[in-house]
Amino acid sequence: MTPVRLGVVGCGVIGPTHMRAANESPLIELVAVADRIEERAQAAAEQFGVPKMHLEGSDLIDDPDVEAVVLAFPTCGRKPLALQAFSRGKHVLTEKPVAMGAGDVREMIAARGNLTAACCSSRYRFLEGARVATEFITSGALGELRVVRTRSVIAAGEPPQSAPPEWRLKRALNGGGILMNWGCYDLDYLLGICGWSLRPQTVFAQTWPVAPQFESYVAPNSEAETHYAAIIRCEGGTAITLDRGEFMSAYGETAWQIVGSKGSLRLQMTTAQPKVIIHDEGVPGEGVVSRTLWEGEEDGSAVMSGPVCDFAAAIREGRPPKTGLEQALVVQQISDGIYASAESGCSVEVE
Repeated sequence: MTPVRLGVVGCGVIGPTHMRAANESPLIELVAVADRIEERAQAAAEQFGVPKMHLEGSDLIDDPDVEAVVLAFPTCGRKPLALQAFSRGKHVLTEKPVAMGAGDVREMIAARGNLTAACCSSRYRFLEGARVATEFITSGALGELRVVRTRSVIAAGEPPQSAPPEWRLKRALNGGGILMNWGCYDLDYLLGICGWSLRPQTVFAQTWPVAPQFESYVAPNSEAETHYAAIIRCEGGTAITLDRGEFMSAYGETAWQIVGSKGSLRLQMTTAQPKVIIHDEGVPGEGVVSRTLWEGEEDGSAVMSGPVCDFAAAIREGRPPKTGLEQALVVQQISDGIYASAESGCSVEVE
């Protein structure tokens, strides 16, 4: 199988991760990198043995040797380059979040045509536990799904040793805060392991900025949220509940659960060694009977290498990627609804 000729735009925090995975995959030939900071682009090209270096992402996209591109830079600048790539017949993998809002994603879908387009919010569904959970849930073993939930609270610790990225909590640069940074993972994982069968209808939510005592932990003038809570009602009555925060004045806690009419699963999204999935089944005459559905050690490298390797395989195999633009649109529509509800103080309809 001929390797996909890949170019990566963005040589900062996450770009080199894609480059490393590309160099280790027989399905990918890394042919070009781009970054507006020349020293950073040069360093990446030298480290990964890349033959071509560009200062502008648009120049990389116009490079005839590039067949597919990874957009690995702040969210605010991705849509124009994605549209340019599609117009040049190039496949596109976007970092998460996919875009600044659902309208941007719709434009990307309209411009994509028959090309392959994927989003990195799928990362944690490349783990073995996610595969096991998906097969079990989609088999109908839990009955009708009632509640799909996560609570992920990170307690504040000592001040960070290095300055946080400027874009991380700036709405103008990233579209939002922790909802855009981590909520897209949460939603992609929960919707994905349920087979993308849930159809969100309404959202009621609240967001909060970093607490005053921890303002020094984030970049100056950060105004985006560090904590959000939401409930999403889906068609048929299934509820998705989300509660995620960082720099919290609360005890750290992580809990994931899929609750159905016949039973439920307790699981984790991120890696843990060993990792366990518990099936709690409602048994007539006995009540709830618990058993280990799966236990094992996971290859954590799949979290970071999965999206770009799956992207290349999808191109060559002519199949959809793990998370395509249609799925990313659902995630973004929910995120937009959370922000709209938090601003209005009322529940809102998901488009």
